[in-house]
Amino acid sequence: MKLMLYEIISIFFISISPLGEARVGIPYGLVNEVPLILSFSVACGANLLVFPLFYEVISKLNYFFWKNRTYKKGAVYLSKRAKRKTKSSIDKYGAWGLMVFVMIPLPVTGAYIGTIAVYIFNISYRSAFYAISVGVVISSILVSIAGYYSNLLI
Repeated sequence: MKLMLYEIISIFFISISPLGEARVGIPYGLVNEVPLILSFSVACGANLLVFPLFYEVISKLNYFFWKNRTYKKGAVYLSKRAKRKTKSSIDKYGAWGLMVFVMIPLPVTGAYIGTIAVYIFNISYRSAFYAISVGVVISSILVSIAGYYSNLLI
């Protein structure tokens, strides 16, 4: 039980981190023999926390640090990157495009870049919250299905 608790905490932190999200947390759980439903629940739950927490962080950081040259350079770089990655789908489909962008389980298409895009494109918080949440859940389901079937092959 002690080992399983460590793995669950690891899944949570991997899934809430910008380097992992649920698309890494779920496979990590499966590799460490955490049941699929538990891995999915913890990873998806942690990844769902990204939008409200990170949106608040972006808002506060921009308010306090915008006058700092180093911060501004980093923020502009991340903004340009997010805009370049998301512009076509958001311009064409709005919040639905954001959902599709977030649900694709590939690197650099997750909730963090989606949240930055919401902030840059000034999409309403409520519609962005729903779009990113649905995208995260669908992405988690896709990763879980792939993980389940890859475990059957091993």
